[in-house]
Amino acid sequence: MSNFAEQTYKMNTDNMKGYSYDMGPARPPSEGAARSLLLRFTRRCPWNRCLFCAGRRGRVGQKFEYKSVEEIKGDIDSIKGIYDQIKAASVKLGHDGKVNNTVLRAILRGNPDIYGDSVDSQEIENRYQALVHIGNWIDSGEKTMFIQDSNSIIMHTRDLVPALQYLKKTFPKIERITTYAMAKSISKKTQEEMNALHEAGLSRVHIGLESGSDDVLAYMQKGATSAQQIDAGQKAVRAGLEVSEYMMPGLGGKKWSRENALESARVLNEIGDADFIRLRTLKIRKGTPLYEEYKAGNFVLATEDEMIDEIELMVQNLNCNSYLISDHIDNLIFEIEGQLPQDKDKILKVIADYKSMSAKERHSYKLRKYSGHYRGYGNPSAEIDQLIENAWSSVEGNKPDAEAKVEEAILAMFNYQSFTT
Repeated sequence: MSNFAEQTYKMNTDNMKGYSYDMGPARPPSEGAARSLLLRFTRRCPWNRCLFCAGRRGRVGQKFEYKSVEEIKGDIDSIKGIYDQIKAASVKLGHDGKVNNTVLRAILRGNPDIYGDSVDSQEIENRYQALVHIGNWIDSGEKTMFIQDSNSIIMHTRDLVPALQYLKKTFPKIERITTYAMAKSISKKTQEEMNALHEAGLSRVHIGLESGSDDVLAYMQKGATSAQQIDAGQKAVRAGLEVSEYMMPGLGGKKWSRENALESARVLNEIGDADFIRLRTLKIRKGTPLYEEYKAGNFVLATEDEMIDEIELMVQNLNCNSYLISDHIDNLIFEIEGQLPQDKDKILKVIADYKSMSAKERHSYKLRKYSGHYRGYGNPSAEIDQLIENAWSSVEGNKPDAEAKVEEAILAMFNYQSFTT
């Protein structure tokens, strides 16, 4: 008998449309944790002007593209073909439809004409990525799906609805379909259109509120006003969609720090029933227009502690029914989490406990938190390691420049490629 680890499975390609499909890199952390199926309905960002956006660095010279309904359906057919072969391989190899590395290796080993050295290197990478991704999705239960790229809700509703319907028909086990959405794009749709999208299968939208301050939104070239943010959030809520609103502490810098907190609370209160408020603390990245503004002295960064003050002020003024969560590596305190309004005191206590630390304890906390993540990504930089050591030296010595040294080290860590990509 052959070794179990050396089993092979020859794919039946008669009904397969392709061995890869159009999958982009963008997705929220929550969709990664759910191992959601990823599929592009559009390519890149239709706006691409936000001063703070690190993603725009990779989109220079690249235009936003709509995909036709037929293109999207073709990708769905390709996914279905790969899906069917993975499931068939699992059954034949004795895994009862479950997917693991043994099943995927058997497919790779049994189809050298599809996954072998004779295939173009980029295409073989695409095929391998599709196989593994769909395999992981099957293993996760096939329940969640994320529409890429940055703002696919900008598509005409007459195109989005049939694309969603075809997806649901092809994969009826999907329970949640999510997408990123710009407030301005939702605001331009009628309530009836938003209702139709929900009825067709769309169940959650991630909206980049960033700030409720019109001053901050205008300066950052966000492309939406606070009124449009409120209108978009309310339309999505009324349509029955789950709504995640993203707020960026620090986006107003020192100049608009208080306004960023208070106006964001005002807008979120007006929206009222956003299911989630997700914190995404500002981290300036090299290559963005905001970094150039910072280097020129036109934008003065708030410190980490000042951004915690912003979060505290916003929470104190929130009177909405939303789940507040700090679920990103950019955020200093992950424990800021709870259902509003009933958990407000609990959330504020987490912040108060942090603020009750001595300056030395807070600086140490920041260095441990961020340097741990940075070093966890491997390939550390000698230059950044030295900045971290300098910061530790200042903190341990209670030197007057300790906070400045810590902030300098944090900025450098978040601009190191292996940490931020």
